[in-house]
Amino acid sequence: MIQIIAFYLMAAVTLVSGFCVVSARNPVHSVLWLILAFFSAAGLFVLMGAEFLAMLLVVVYVGAVAVLFLFVVMMLDVDFAALRQGFARYMPVGLLIAAFLAAEMILVSYAVATNGAAKDAVLPVANGGSDVTNAEAIGRVLYTDYVYFFQAAGLVLLVAMIGAIVLTLRHKPGVRRQVIMDQVLRSPKTGMRIVQLKPGEGMDQ
Repeated sequence: MIQIIAFYLMAAVTLVSGFCVVSARNPVHSVLWLILAFFSAAGLFVLMGAEFLAMLLVVVYVGAVAVLFLFVVMMLDVDFAALRQGFARYMPVGLLIAAFLAAEMILVSYAVATNGAAKDAVLPVANGGSDVTNAEAIGRVLYTDYVYFFQAAGLVLLVAMIGAIVLTLRHKPGVRRQVIMDQVLRSPKTGMRIVQLKPGEGMDQ
């Protein structure tokens, strides 16, 4: 009974948060609603026994993606009035696409609920009923059967990250940059200059 109440509560919070993400006028508030939606979805994963997916949702999406969105939105000086200028003009097209997607979701849900895979289905257990946890089961699959594909995906992401840094890195001329090696090798002879000043005279830079 407690699990059913928790499921409906977190499902309702997820739906309301998702609606507030797209309806909030302030983009900072939209990101905060998105974080709440991620937390609620992670709770639903925990109820299903997929604690590994719940941890990934919190650590990756909430801890990295959503927080990155929040800082980017807060730091960028975006002219939101200029962004809303074409809102009324494209609203009919947006409503048409939204209605089409809603109709597809309703048809698929009805088909699955009536004569599809969800009919008389029992909620699956993530660990297969054994003592192996969900995280351990996923780890065995990733690091035994698909270990090379997993490492190849990591290398692709590493190359993509390095490529993004190289493409966006721009050195502006005339900007003084920090040279760590020069600071480490600095000595009193090279770091100080003794100047004899006469009384009443200043020092020219």
